[in-house]
Amino acid sequence: MKRLPEPELMVEPEQVSAYAEADFEEPHSNFINLLKKYCSKASEARSVLDLGCGPGDVTFKFADAFPKATIDAVDGSKEMLEFAKNILGDIPELRGRINYTHSMIHDYKSTKEYDLIYSNSLLHHLMDPMVLWNKIYEISSEETKIFVMDLLRPETIGEAKKLKELYVSNEPEILQRDFYNSLLAAFEVDEVREQLSQAGLSKLEVKQISDRHLIVFG
Repeated sequence: MKRLPEPELMVEPEQVSAYAEADFEEPHSNFINLLKKYCSKASEARSVLDLGCGPGDVTFKFADAFPKATIDAVDGSKEMLEFAKNILGDIPELRGRINYTHSMIHDYKSTKEYDLIYSNSLLHHLMDPMVLWNKIYEISSEETKIFVMDLLRPETIGEAKKLKELYVSNEPEILQRDFYNSLLAAFEVDEVREQLSQAGLSKLEVKQISDRHLIVFG
């Protein structure tokens, strides 16, 4: 099935509210568990970059799981970041450990040497996936750990519809719509491997971990 890109940014008020208020406890906790499993010595990371942090739930969970880390969280949606900042204001123990930056990925600049760069569900939003991989190559070192998780594109429209029915049929209509569109905008494992090769990141591994997710790590 040919990829069908979707809008890169989530800026619609109802979209931001739906994502911020949805119950992503299971998938986001699973992201943290997988990061621990596949990203060796993640617990030793002190300087961390979260690319495409959205409304901040994964960032908060990461900060809670790795209390010695300081996280730079970046997103292109000002609306999403405002929601995340408001929540952060209610968690005093995390103030000073999470630093938000409003920036498109290709515009983000940093002189820091990050111990870990991670991203959850950003890749499929990008019109050009090389934006993410080129940025990771640009701001990482040989010692930087990388962990990226994203959706996996189904082979057919019919399979995408079945996945929508299986996993989000009880969610608000806007989440059902976005999940379906995101599946169609996602990449296949071989496509991601080719992207990594082009970016000079071929040492990273790509692995399908479910019927709808893949991870990149190393």
